[in-house]
Amino acid sequence: MAKKIIKSLSALVYSTDPDFKIEENQTEEQIHIPTNQQTIRVKLEKKHRGGKVVTLIEGFIGTNTDKENLGKNLKTFCGTGGAVKDDEILIQGDNRDKVVQWFVKNGYTNTKRYKILKISAYIILINHLTKKEKILN
Repeated sequence: MAKKIIKSLSALVYSTDPDFKIEENQTEEQIHIPTNQQTIRVKLEKKHRGGKVVTLIEGFIGTNTDKENLGKNLKTFCGTGGAVKDDEILIQGDNRDKVVQWFVKNGYTNTKRYKILKISAYIILINHLTKKEKILN
């Protein structure tokens, strides 16, 4: 508890106001947007994770407790682990289909699944040549 007070008052040096009181129970600003108006983005990410795949959920607007509860519900639904960091919810493994299904079932109708493509020009060229061969035959 003492660490929280010190961190929150790190900018306060001195007050000349005799009626100044330290507010210990500062509450977060309550932000609530209806579920059907939120744009949730679900994508797969592999960067900086030692080759492990993670389902990344972005775009949820709400308090930290709402994010924690959402992360807990998603982890339970998918049957995997995960974490809530900053404005992102991480679910271990490739669970994009399950996550989108959960969001749609719970009223988040504006949920989008992004597919990240990394295709080299060589593969595109080979596919293009095979299509030409099929047309000629």
